[in-house]
Amino acid sequence: MLPEEELELYEHYSVVVDNGQSPLRIDKYLVQRLTHLSRSRLQLAIEAGLVTVDGAIARASQKVRPGQIIQVRLPYPPPLDIVPEPIPLEIVYEDAYLLVVNKPAGMSCHPGAGVYSGTLLNALLYHMKGDALPASDQNAARPGLVHRIDKDTTGLLVVAKEERTYYGLAQQFFAHTAQRRYWALIWGSPKAESGTITAHIARDPHQRKKYRAFTDGSQGKHAVTHWRVVERFSIATWIECQLETGRTHQIRVHLSHIGHPLVGDKTYGGDRPRVPILSARLGQEAHTLLQKMPRQALHAYLLGFVHPITGEKLSFQARMPVDMENAIAFLREGALFRSNEKV
Repeated sequence: MLPEEELELYEHYSVVVDNGQSPLRIDKYLVQRLTHLSRSRLQLAIEAGLVTVDGAIARASQKVRPGQIIQVRLPYPPPLDIVPEPIPLEIVYEDAYLLVVNKPAGMSCHPGAGVYSGTLLNALLYHMKGDALPASDQNAARPGLVHRIDKDTTGLLVVAKEERTYYGLAQQFFAHTAQRRYWALIWGSPKAESGTITAHIARDPHQRKKYRAFTDGSQGKHAVTHWRVVERFSIATWIECQLETGRTHQIRVHLSHIGHPLVGDKTYGGDRPRVPILSARLGQEAHTLLQKMPRQALHAYLLGFVHPITGEKLSFQARMPVDMENAIAFLREGALFRSNEKV
């Protein structure tokens, strides 16, 4: 089981420069202060814009001065003991530097919390045959995930195959310049056609595996989700969500917070109808919908970013998974049946 602080994909360090410190290049200074990190790893972080001095992105040639506050963010390297497994992958795009994969439902992104095999990383290590995964001190040169999606969420993920790409992608996800959009099926019908949910997200103090929304910002991290209606049905609505930030369980927590949890989301109340059932027929429709969609109805269908090496703008889309397609088709059939019944 991973320690709780490693449930995030990035390490965070904060250093205050001593009052008596003489001017010194920032990479040399950080090597002295963060002795467990290699200079090459810190230099790559500086190049990628993951090191700030008093809130401004640090320059490689910059010299530190007394009283400055230095913030360092580093992508966690994947664990060393992941065993390659011959698990089929749907690879949407691949080159010498990165690949984009369409993750199926039921697959965890990486080992942890009692999951030791069958993960995306197990499959990736087998796919890349180990040759593309050079190790160095702290395993910093090993490629890994710069973002992730939940086990029962489907859709697109980008994975770096070498270190410079790893840091370049991490910078884009930290800066929120990577584009991510999701299809979601929610209970009920929002009053508006579109909206924005802004609420901090923190771990639930009573249930460790859950997260909660705090609109007053008293706890957790700033989180913003934009949404728009795609199609309305009698008991549910198909929406598109666009992430402005990327917090754990963000879409699931935000939608549950506004009273429209994802259909099938057992953790956040979507495993039962969240709308008034006005007739036996609608009640049966809700029951059947949950049978067709027993997992959270969430699919990361669009992913866009700038290639860290070539500078090319890349954008990918993944077709909606069969279970969500079937659920939406079922809801359309119910609407058509009721329309014909009234004639």
